[in-house]
Order: sequence, then C-alpha cells, then structure tokens
Amino acid sequence: MITMPLPTIEISTPIGKMIALADSSGITRLCFSENMPALYKPSGAAACHLELCAEEIRLYFAGELREFTTPLSLSATAFQMNVYRVLRNIPYGTISGYGKLAAALGRPKSARAVGAANARNPVAIIVPCHRLTGCNGKLTGYAGGLWRKSRLLAMEKEFLSMPYNVIR
Repeated sequence: MITMPLPTIEISTPIGKMIALADSSGITRLCFSENMPALYKPSGAAACHLELCAEEIRLYFAGELREFTTPLSLSATAFQMNVYRVLRNIPYGTISGYGKLAAALGRPKSARAVGAANARNPVAIIVPCHRLTGCNGKLTGYAGGLWRKSRLLAMEKEFLSMPYNVIR
C-alpha cells in the first residue's frame, strides 16, 4: 500500500523554520524544519488546520497568544496523551518538573516515563514540552535544541511582564 505524505506548511519563527503536518482532524506534527522532510501542498480540512496553526504560532511569537486552539490529531499511547494534556495545563511563562507532572498524573514515581513521553511530543510549542525542567530547575533535553528551549522560556517570561491584549 502506498501512502501519501501528510499535507504540510512551513512556518517562519524568530528561532527557525517550523514544519506543521495535518490530517483532516487536526495537526499531527509541529517541529523545527531540520527534523522534518519536504513539503506537500495542503488542501481541504488539513489546509484549514495548517493555516490556523501558522497564524497561532505567529501570534504566540508576537506575544499575542498564550493558549492554542488549533485542533490536534495525535497518535500516542493513553499515557502519552495524559502527559500531553497535563503539559498543556502548565501556565504560559511558567515551568514545572517531570516529577511534579508525574504527581499531577497520580503516578508520582513515573518521572522517567513522563520524560520519555515528553521526548516523543510530536507537537512542539502547542504542547509546551519546553516548560519542563529537571528537578534542580536546569534545562534538560529539547528536540529543537536547548538554545531554543531557553529562548522560548525567556520570551514567555518577557511577554508576561507586558500588558496582554487577548486576540482570541
């Protein structure tokens, strides 16, 4: 069986180009372009999801959006989906730890499993895995590179100190 690649869109950001992939249900992947294959022109519902994703990423980097509404269509285990759900509840401009997230899931001894699920996060920024740090508060792994993680956290902190006008 031959499968067509999913429709994609390239998004320019201040910290590098990102690629978003979508199906008719929502965004399936959002990552920095060095981790992604060539583009395939979007159409139909997938195109709408990609356009919304691109607009929300633009607003996020402009400091005008703190919560994403872009629909997601993720392939993940039940545990991973729970990790991503809790990750999305970490407030903009704040950080948390793997152990704290594990405790929020009711599994306080599964910080490593949370870390493994976090490492497999297919949707950077929208599922804010950049907001997790090690137990000592130090930055740890990020698929886009620690320098990007540091910039994202600094940007969110900076925008928190400014007046905020809700766009959506």
